[in-house]
Amino acid sequence: MEIFWFLPTHGDNRYLGTDVGVRPVTHSYLKQIAQAADNLGFKGVLVPSGRACEDPWVTAASLINLTKQLKFLVALRPGFTSPTVSARMASTLDRISGGRLLINVVAGGDPAEQQADGSFLQHDQRYAEAGEFLTVWKAVLEGETVDFDGEFIKVKAANLPSGSFQKPYPPLFIGGSSDVAITLSARHIDVYLSWGETPAAVAEKINRVRAEAAKLGRSVKFGIRLHVIVRETSAEAWAAADGLISHVTDETIAAAQAAIAGFESVGQKKMTELHGGKRDNLEVAPNLWAGIGLVRGGAGTALVGNPQEVADRILEYGNLGIDYFIFSGYPHLEEAYRVAELLFPLLPIELPQASEAGIQTNLTGPFGAGKIAQPQLEAAIRI
Repeated sequence: MEIFWFLPTHGDNRYLGTDVGVRPVTHSYLKQIAQAADNLGFKGVLVPSGRACEDPWVTAASLINLTKQLKFLVALRPGFTSPTVSARMASTLDRISGGRLLINVVAGGDPAEQQADGSFLQHDQRYAEAGEFLTVWKAVLEGETVDFDGEFIKVKAANLPSGSFQKPYPPLFIGGSSDVAITLSARHIDVYLSWGETPAAVAEKINRVRAEAAKLGRSVKFGIRLHVIVRETSAEAWAAADGLISHVTDETIAAAQAAIAGFESVGQKKMTELHGGKRDNLEVAPNLWAGIGLVRGGAGTALVGNPQEVADRILEYGNLGIDYFIFSGYPHLEEAYRVAELLFPLLPIELPQASEAGIQTNLTGPFGAGKIAQPQLEAAIRI
C-alpha cells in the first residue's frame, strides 16, 4: 500500500468557500509540507495542474531535491508541449532526483481552461491526441528513434540520447471515467486513478480497466484520490467535517456548481451526482462524505471517522485492488501529521525507522522519554 499526500499549489484553507483561514501559496509553505510528508513516511506527493495552480514542473523541480525519499507525481498535459520536449523534461527531472518522478497524465476536463491555453479540441479528440503523444513520449524514453505521422502529433527522427533513468520510463498515472479514458489507460497507463466514489462504483471501474488491459496483454495497477478527516473519536471527526464547510453559503454552492457544470469530465459528473449540490445526505457510503465537492471541483469526497473507521474504509478499497492512496486534508501541513500519527500504525505500510538526522533517538518531550527520577525532574523544571 502506497500512501501519498498533496501539495496545495492553489493555496490552502482551514475552511472551504471563504477567505477565513486562507493560506497563500509560498515556496516556504510548500517546502514545509513536502518535507513533512517525506519525514513522516508518505511515499509521494501529487503536484496538481490548472490555471489556479503554480506550474507543477517548476514546483516539483524546486522541491524534489529538498526531500530525500519522497516521489513527486507531476501533471503532464499532452498537446501543450511536444512529446519529445516533454520527454526531455521528464528525463532530466527524473535523473537529478534519482528516479523519484511519476507522471500524472491530464487530458483536460474544463473546456474554458483548455481554450484559454490554446486547445480547442473536443473531449474525445483530446484523448486521441494523448494516445499519440504517449506513443512517441514512451518510445523516445525507451531509446527508440521515432517517425510518427498522426492526426495530432508528427515527428521525424525523434530521439532522446539521454534515455530514461527509470526503466522503461517514469511510471504513468491517469484519472478518467469516460470510455475513451479507459481505453487510453488500458493501452498506455501504469496506474489508473479514481476519485473517491463508493466502493461499488470504484470496483466497477477497476473491473472495466482490467478487462480492457487484458485484451492487450497488459496489467494495470490502481489508485484512488480522497480527502481524509480523521480524529481520535468519530464525533470529533464529523464535527471537523461540518466545521470545514461552516462558512459555505447557499450562494457559494450555487456559484461553484455552475462553474463545475461546464466541465466535460465524466468523473466530475459522477462526483457531482453524489451530492447533487445539496447539503443533506452528504454521507454517501459508510464514512464517505461528499461535502467537499459542494465547493471544489475534482476530488470531492473525504473519509471521515476515528482512526479505526477510516483505516477499515481504506482497507476496503485496498481489497478491491487499490494500491495507491493519494490523500489530502485542510490545512495540509497539520493534517499530514494527523494522518500519519493516527492512521499509519493501522495500515500495511512501511514506517520510517530513523530520525531526520539518520540517528535513532528516544526524545519525545521537553525532558525526554522514559522514567526520570523526581529530583532530576525538579531540577530540569527549575532550569
